[in-house]
Amino acid sequence: MTAVLAVDLGKTGCRAAIWTDHSDEPLLLCERAGAPGLAGLGGVAAAEAAVLAASGPILRQWPGTSLAAVSVGAAGAAAAPEAAEELAGRLLAQLPADEVAVTSDAVTAHAGALGARAGVVLAAGTGAVAVGIGDDGTFIRVDGWGPWLGDEGSGAWIGLAGLRAALHAHDGRGADTVLRHEATEVFGDLGRLPAVLSGEDNPARVAASFAPRVGLAATAGDGAAGEIMHAAAKALARSVMAAARPIAGRSSLPVAVTGGLVGLGEPLIDPFEALIAASNLPLHMVTPLGDPLAGARTLAFAGRLPHEASIKRVRREAVVPSVPTG
Repeated sequence: MTAVLAVDLGKTGCRAAIWTDHSDEPLLLCERAGAPGLAGLGGVAAAEAAVLAASGPILRQWPGTSLAAVSVGAAGAAAAPEAAEELAGRLLAQLPADEVAVTSDAVTAHAGALGARAGVVLAAGTGAVAVGIGDDGTFIRVDGWGPWLGDEGSGAWIGLAGLRAALHAHDGRGADTVLRHEATEVFGDLGRLPAVLSGEDNPARVAASFAPRVGLAATAGDGAAGEIMHAAAKALARSVMAAARPIAGRSSLPVAVTGGLVGLGEPLIDPFEALIAASNLPLHMVTPLGDPLAGARTLAFAGRLPHEASIKRVRREAVVPSVPTG
C-alpha cells in the first residue's frame, strides 16, 4: 500500500496524518507536543523529534506501509530554509519514504485554505504569519518572526500581554483586572512568574496557553483584556493588509484565517474582520477549504502550484547495482 504522511508542526502541537491512494480523508491522525521553531537553537533536532513522535504511532499501526512522500509544514521554516532542508534530510533517513518535503506551516496553511487560488491566508496560533500568493505566483510573507521579534497578535503575544497586564495590576502600575486573578490561578505567586516562564523549554507555548483566558475575560467585559484583544486584531489585520497590498489587483482577493486563535471568537475575530472590511484594499473573508494538514498533503509532490519555490525537497536516490568486472 502506498501512502502519504502529512505533518503540521507548530510551536504548540504537532499533528501527523496518513492518506492512502484511495482515501479522501486521513485514515489515522496523531497529535503530540510541538517544537519551538526551526530557526531557534537546536530547532532541527527538536522538530525531528516532534515529527517522529507524532508519526511513530501511525506507522506502527500500518506496518510495511510504503510512504511515497512525507510532507511537513514546520513553524520557522520560512526564516530558516537551510534548517528546513536539513530537517528534510534527517526525516528521509528515519522514515520509510521515497521523498520528504519541508516548508513553512504558513505555506501549508495557505495551500489548505485556498488551494491553488491567489489570496492571503493568516495562520494564527502560538505564532502568527500572513502569506499572500498572487495570480502570477508572487509570494509575500509578513511577520512570523518568532515570539521575541514578531508574531504580533498571536497566541503567545496575547498571552504575554495578558500576563503583563496582570503584573501591572499586581504592582499598582495599572487598574486592577481579572487577569491578575487568572494569572495567579494558573501560575501561582506572580512574583515567581518570570522564573516560571524562563524555566520552560518552550516559553512561547506556555504564554499562548494563557490567551484563551484573556479572550474569556474580554468577553466578560474586562477592560484590560478587551484592549489586548483589540490590539491583537489590529496587528493581525495590519499583517494581512501588508501581504495583500503587493498582489492586489482589480478583483477582490480572498482572505482566510486558520489556526488555534480562531477559537478565541468574537473579541478577536469581530474587530479583525471589521478592520479588513474597512481597508482600502479589495479583500473579502472566506471560509478555509481545509486545514494545514490537507495543505501538506496537497504539496507532498512537486507540481505547478505557486508554493513550490518555498518547499525544500529531498529524494531517496535509486540504488544502482554494481556490475562485476573481470
